[in-house]
Amino acid sequence: MAKKVVATLKKEGGVTYAKVIRAVKSDKTGAYSFKEEMVPTPMVQETLKK
Repeated sequence: MAKKVVATLKKEGGVTYAKVIRAVKSDKTGAYSFKEEMVPTPMVQETLKK
C-alpha cells in the first residue's frame, strides 16, 4: 500500500513531497512515539523547527 501512496504523489510538474518522521517524548510516561507527516519539500526545515 505504501507504494501506491508514493506513486500517486510523484506526478510530472507537481509538488514533490518528503516524509518527515519525528520522535515525540510523552510528558506522562517519558516514552517516545513517532509522528509521521507528508510535507512539501521546501517546507521540511520549517516543519522540523516546530
